[in-house]
Amino acid sequence: MLGVDQRANDPGRSDTIVVMSVNPNTNSVLMFNIPRDTRTEIIGHGTTDKINHAYAFGGVDMSLQTVENFLDYRLDYYVKVNMENFKKFIDLIGGVEVNNPFAFEYEGHSFAAGPLQLNGELALSYSRMRYDDPRGDFGRNTRQRDILQSVMHHAVNIQNITKLQSILDEVGNGVKTNITFDEMKTFAADYRSVINQVDTVEIKGTGTTIDKIWYYIVAPEEQARIHNRLKEHQQAR
Repeated sequence: MLGVDQRANDPGRSDTIVVMSVNPNTNSVLMFNIPRDTRTEIIGHGTTDKINHAYAFGGVDMSLQTVENFLDYRLDYYVKVNMENFKKFIDLIGGVEVNNPFAFEYEGHSFAAGPLQLNGELALSYSRMRYDDPRGDFGRNTRQRDILQSVMHHAVNIQNITKLQSILDEVGNGVKTNITFDEMKTFAADYRSVINQVDTVEIKGTGTTIDKIWYYIVAPEEQARIHNRLKEHQQAR
């Protein structure tokens, strides 16, 4: 999933990159973020840069190829979401629920500690806060995954399956995917129980400045570890 803040006359960058592996044999999902500042080869552009720049250089295709190269793993499906349209999508499915670990304020909104019910605007704001989080970008990534997990729970309920086409029509061009409508219905019907077990992993790295630009450096050994986690999850029985 690529979450893009896209504005007029600006292709935007994929500031949210979430990879999910779904295994119906074990009824489980493996989900993790790729930090947006990760320094890697941008496939098709001939440069080494922040991974979120791949979208600005070549859209979804270049982003997908770059992520696959970084993980050394083929990805079957993608979903690109304009974050403003994601806000509308959350409203259309009735909001999301999260458990906030600490109270904070952001963009004029107050988020108390504990269980929260969030509409689209609040969910987007909740997912964007970074600088007041003691874990920085990792804390924000965790909040994004929590929201995405709640979205999946709502999206597979029977009421929303019947409304799926109208919801997609409503959000319009803000969502782009290679998943067919029939596949969406199959996922919602057959993978419902899978969402009850979601495992997460964080990509470890170190921050460094190169030519006055800050990057997140992931060692080859760590890339291999993430690759192996994906492979083991997909092959588990």
